Amino acid sequence: MINTILTIATVLIFISFILSGYRFFKGPDTANRTVTFDVMTISSIGLIALIAHFANRIIYLDIAIVYGLLSFMAVIIIAKYLEKELF
Repeated sequence: MINTILTIATVLIFISFILSGYRFFKGPDTANRTVTFDVMTISSIGLIALIAHFANRIIYLDIAIVYGLLSFMAVIIIAKYLEKELF
């Protein structure tokens, strides 16, 4: 039962990643692309966590945590740059 639910969650996360990728390339401005980039990284963190569960490799969760921290820093840097406070 749990594997069925996790498989459905994997498909839904993958669909959200694909739709966000479309919006990333189609987006009207840089702020919209930044938000979409954040959504894509959150989706990929979820996929890494699900892969860790299916592969029985807990070490992948450490990779997801580091990836989340780097993603957070990247979004903050981009936001500061867009507000012209970086330079």
